[in-house]
Amino acid sequence: MLVMTTGAVMKVCEIFASIQGESTYAGLPCVFVRMTGCNLRCVYCDTTYAYEEGMEMSENEIIERVKSYGIKLVEITGGEPLLQREVLLLMRKLLDNGFTVLLETNGSESIKDVDKRVTVIMDIKTPRSGMFEKMDLMNLKYIKSDDEIKFVVMDREDYEWVKSFIKDYSLLNKCRILMSPAYGALLPYDLSKWIVEDRLPVRLNLQLHKYIYGADERGV
Repeated sequence: MLVMTTGAVMKVCEIFASIQGESTYAGLPCVFVRMTGCNLRCVYCDTTYAYEEGMEMSENEIIERVKSYGIKLVEITGGEPLLQREVLLLMRKLLDNGFTVLLETNGSESIKDVDKRVTVIMDIKTPRSGMFEKMDLMNLKYIKSDDEIKFVVMDREDYEWVKSFIKDYSLLNKCRILMSPAYGALLPYDLSKWIVEDRLPVRLNLQLHKYIYGADERGV
């Protein structure tokens, strides 16, 4: 059992309000709390600034900043937020304050201790990402039916690998499955065509915020 003190300090890269761009919550107003630090180096990473950049904030400061936006949907993201274990208590307190909490995690850190009220959006990195060997596949034991697993696909080879992975681990019976084209590497048209041709019951997951605000815009 993890024991943490009230007002624990975490390193936060940025906090901002925007439109949720991914997952089954896409299109909804959302507050994003982006934590600093990541243990992976995916070839397509679009948030490299979160590797080191940020400032220390207490748990109470984070919650008060989130409250100031007047939006009840909150996503804890990164980087990799679970590298800072204080995030577990932060999410619990946000839930207790009436927020709907999403956790976007890169699949390398255990989700075992995450509050069951949190919707986990977990990446499974493909071989073409360069990071598959870092995945903690024990996480598949802890995934709930209302959680989401996301695959970022770089090419047809990646897509075929994902199809096999979904089948081998019976993922369609476990949770919602999202499949995203790697931005700038694979056209959404191609990925959507493959999904339809194969009658694959997964959700095409586009990064809506990039189409609205632009690929290089931060804090959106």
